[in-house]
Amino acid sequence: MTSRRSAGLTSRQCATLLSRAGHVVEALSPDPLCICAFTRHVRRVHRVPAFGRDPFGWLEAALAVYAAGAFDVLLPTQEQVAVLSRATDRLRERKVATAVPPFAALAMVQDKVSAFATLDRLGLPQPRSAVITGAREWAAWDAFPAYLKQPIGTATSGVRRLARRADLSDPVWSAGEPLLVQREVPGPLVMVQSVFAAGELVAFHACVRTGEGARGGASRKRGIALPAVRQHLAKLGSELRWHGALSADVILGEKGPVFIDLNPRLVEPVNALLSGVDLITPLLDLARDRTPTPQPSANPDVATHQLLLAVLGAAQRSGRRRAVLGELTSAALRRRDYAGSREELMPGFDPRGTLLLALAAGATLARPDAWRWFASGSVAAYALSPQGWRHLVDAS
Repeated sequence: MTSRRSAGLTSRQCATLLSRAGHVVEALSPDPLCICAFTRHVRRVHRVPAFGRDPFGWLEAALAVYAAGAFDVLLPTQEQVAVLSRATDRLRERKVATAVPPFAALAMVQDKVSAFATLDRLGLPQPRSAVITGAREWAAWDAFPAYLKQPIGTATSGVRRLARRADLSDPVWSAGEPLLVQREVPGPLVMVQSVFAAGELVAFHACVRTGEGARGGASRKRGIALPAVRQHLAKLGSELRWHGALSADVILGEKGPVFIDLNPRLVEPVNALLSGVDLITPLLDLARDRTPTPQPSANPDVATHQLLLAVLGAAQRSGRRRAVLGELTSAALRRRDYAGSREELMPGFDPRGTLLLALAAGATLARPDAWRWFASGSVAAYALSPQGWRHLVDAS
């Protein structure tokens, strides 16, 4: 069986899991040197247009590759799910097997303002929040520190942290789009993952970020049991009749968990699998019109890491070679945060993956600001831009 996806950490993890389960995996990316090219688990990377600004251009290229290769499944692991959801009629005509939610449901969580409204309507916990459309609403906001968020943004893009009102030096609402402002809630970040079948929750997992890598990514994670969040997400998915993967970012605050972001896609599934929850097989079942078997509850406290992301994060935060070397040494000696932890990106023999890690380590040891080159391309390859989202919303 063959399957395909785009570039990014989630895509790389999915490729590894699918390949190790016996599937033949190929990838879609505008960058031939994307992270999926550096693993033996991806047979080939097909070049396609960047998704963000021209999602329909990406779709046409993806469908052409799918037809030429006689693939079994087109599995979205990033924001390409948006255009696939918008084009379900075209996918059915071309007999493309995939798993995506209805576009009306996706639109309720895709942008941050709509997601806030959806969570608020269902009474699910969020930080103190407000929609800002101009100077009057902004003048009325008095809760700092706060985060000011554009409706469309991925991997911290379009998000500003404001310690006080004076930190906002330009009227960012002048572009005419509403913005979401949320009071900062101190506490650890939890990555929540789920899969739904027509509104029924069939898989759920949560892991707390215990280490921050480059650009805020999770370089280390630990599984955690959060039954209340599971109930909240089940309510959301049921209300939206969600179909496919749905993820969320949650902060564990003093008064309990609060939702700060929703993502209509999968997020890095290896920690879940090692905790006993398979997020990939239910998606494949949905794509092939099979009824997925509900997954068991996760075993908590499973620790995992992504050394590549940790190395880049050490270089970004400190700008010092000593920090990069310390990260590598701790991982090699399995001490401190790496004691009892398992690698997510390279679980086993993978010469190309080892080469990428060696290149990143060598480059950042020689020049710490080289982390930017390694971290710059992946988000741009899959992130949906405001312009691209307008194309999807306006499409007939």
